Amino acid sequence: MKARLPQGRGGGPTNMQGIMKQAQKMQEDMATLQEELDARVYDISAGGGAVKVKINGKIEVQNIEIDPDVVDPDDVETLQDILVAGVNEAIKTVNETNSEEMGKITGSLNMGGFGMPGMF
Repeated sequence: MKARLPQGRGGGPTNMQGIMKQAQKMQEDMATLQEELDARVYDISAGGGAVKVKINGKIEVQNIEIDPDVVDPDDVETLQDILVAGVNEAIKTVNETNSEEMGKITGSLNMGGFGMPGMF
């Protein structure tokens, strides 16, 4: 009895070349996208606008603006809490945006019916 191999799923050179080209294209797309994401600038506010954080896609804080009305020498802890919240929200926004955008590229790769787990 002869075993039948499924058609179109073989590991022949043509299929492997196609997979390699697809992987190379994805790698190029990811590098281009990463450059674009790194260059983005996000403006995030916290505490009802009392603190504004400007951060880039590399997660580098570029500027923090504080509304003078929230500066109370007798309540420094509230200002510290608002600053921490603003910086954390900025970092979260950058990370979520980067993951979503990269997912658009990595999610589109289908290796012969098998996804590529662990990619973002």
